[in-house]
Amino acid sequence: MDSWRGVRVPGLPGRGPETKVADAGGEVVVAAAGPEATLYACGITPYDATHIGHAATFIAWDLLVRAWRDAGHQVSYVQNVTDVDDPLLERAARDRQDWRELADREIGLFRGDMEALRVLPPGHYVGAVEALPIIERMIALLADHGTLYDVDGDLYFSRSADPAFGAVSGLDSATMTGLFAERGGDPGRPGKKDPLDPLVWLAARPGEPSWPSGFGPGRPGWHVECAAIATDYLGVTFDVQAGGADLAFPHHEMSASHARVALGALAVAGEPAFARRYVHAGMVRLDGEKMSKSRGNLVFVSRLLAGGADPMAIRLAVLAHHYRRDWDWTDAGLAAAQGRLERWRGALAAASTPPSPPAVCSSSSGVSGGSVSGGSSASAVPSGASVLSAVRERLADDLDAPGALAVVDAWADAVLAAPGGSPGAGLVSDTIDALLGVRL
Repeated sequence: MDSWRGVRVPGLPGRGPETKVADAGGEVVVAAAGPEATLYACGITPYDATHIGHAATFIAWDLLVRAWRDAGHQVSYVQNVTDVDDPLLERAARDRQDWRELADREIGLFRGDMEALRVLPPGHYVGAVEALPIIERMIALLADHGTLYDVDGDLYFSRSADPAFGAVSGLDSATMTGLFAERGGDPGRPGKKDPLDPLVWLAARPGEPSWPSGFGPGRPGWHVECAAIATDYLGVTFDVQAGGADLAFPHHEMSASHARVALGALAVAGEPAFARRYVHAGMVRLDGEKMSKSRGNLVFVSRLLAGGADPMAIRLAVLAHHYRRDWDWTDAGLAAAQGRLERWRGALAAASTPPSPPAVCSSSSGVSGGSVSGGSSASAVPSGASVLSAVRERLADDLDAPGALAVVDAWADAVLAAPGGSPGAGLVSDTIDALLGVRL
C-alpha cells in the first residue's frame, strides 16, 4: 500500500542527544540505542478518518522519528492499516456502500491530512488485506506450538500458553476482562477456554469478505495482524511499539503475547520477542469526553482544513500538549495556536530584516554627533545555536513538545522586543521545521 508524500527536512548542524521516552510502566528510558531505530505504530481502521485524536497520536510519533533522525539514527518505521474489520464492515453496511470503496476513501483522506500536517510517512504502510500471507504464517506458527483451538470454526489463541501475558499493561485479570469487553473483545463467548483468549482467525460469514487459508476461508483477528506485520518488517525484536493509551490493553498486550509464543525461541538472548518499549499517547477529549467514533464527538482534520484552518496552527495546537497527557480540544486552543504561529512568523520576518543604519546628527558647526538608537539590545536575542540546543534537549526528554514551544516563544518574544535583524534566524527556522515539523 502506498504511503503519503514526504516533505523535505532541513539538515541541522551537529547531532541531537539520544531520545528518551516513557515505557509502558512509566520509566523514562532511551528509545533506541543502536544505529538503527525501529518503530511500529498501530494505524487507522479506515471507516471515519482523520480526527484530532488520530492527528495527535501520529504527530507524537512524527516527533520521535524526527528526533531519532536528528540523533543520527537510520529509522525504520512501519505503520499498518486495518483495512478489513468489524467496524469498517458495519459502517459500510449502514451506509450501503462497498466496504473497499469506504476504506479507500478514508485512507485517501488520512494520507491527505498527514501531508497537510507535515507528518513524515512510514517507510512501510501495510494494509491487513495485502499482509494476509504474512498473517497466515504467524497463525501457522501459533498452531505449531499447540496454542490454538476451535470454537464453531473460529480459531482462538490460549493466553495460558504465555506466562508473560499481562506484562505490557500490568493489569489484573478482572480489569483486563472488563476492558476486553469494552474494546471489541468477546470474553463472554460460550466455548472459549478463557475469557481473555483472543480471536486469531474468523471463519467466513455470509455477506462478509473472506480469503482462503490453511485454516479455511475467513479473515484474521486484529491482534495477530499487528504481531505478524511488525515482526515480518522489523524483525523478532524492535525498539518501539506505539499507539494510543487505549491500545495498551488489549491490543498491544495480545499482539506481544502472540509474538512471544510464536517467535520467542528466535529472539536474541536477553532480548524480548516483539517490542523493547511500549509508548502510548494520551486521549483527546471534546467537552470533557474522550473523542471517539462510538460517541460521535469527533473533530475532523479535513473539516478544519476545509474551514480555512492553517494546518501549521492545527499542528501547534496539538504540540501545545505533552503526548502522554489527556487533553481537551477547544476552539480557543486552536485560536491560541494560530496566534503563536503568527507571532513566530512575525519574529522570523523581523529577525531576517537587516538593521537600519544608525542616524547621524549634524551640528551647525559641521561636527558629527553620535548615533541615536532606542529599544532593547539585539544581543538579548538567543542565538540560533542556543535555540537548536534547547529544542533538542526538550524533545530528548520524553518528547517534551510544550517545553520546545516555550523555547521558540522566548526567542520570538526577544526578537520582537528588539527588532532589526538577528543572526541565526535561518537556523531557528530550520530547527522549527526539522524538529517540530512546523513550516513558518
